Amino acid sequence: MVLSVSERTFTQEVLESPIPVLVNFEAPWCGLCRIIHPLLLQFKAQCGEQIKLVSVNADQNFKLSTTYRLKSLPTLLLIENGAIQHRLESFRGRDDLSLALEEIKISYNNRSKAYNGPKTLDLGCRTA
Repeated sequence: MVLSVSERTFTQEVLESPIPVLVNFEAPWCGLCRIIHPLLLQFKAQCGEQIKLVSVNADQNFKLSTTYRLKSLPTLLLIENGAIQHRLESFRGRDDLSLALEEIKISYNNRSKAYNGPKTLDLGCRTA
């Protein structure tokens, strides 16, 4: 299931999220939005708790649509620590989106492996 986010809940659910969030800007009339939905659910299942998936109805949340300068639907934004890390728009279909999502998944899998190492770094500094 995908969490539906509005202008009222966007800051808490997306900008202040402790994990990266893939925001799917969509609309009920958007055919491509419906086509990619199963692909996004599959992506979410593969990423588990590493990436959060939310949807925003672009028609009902005009301020967010304007803030993020949407040119077409669907538009996907990967937001981490309040900043856009990836922007996916104008893809031609499932295959384009699938490749882009795979790149995101690989980059975050590599990043999480790097974080599994030691929590502190010994810089060789010693006190007298």
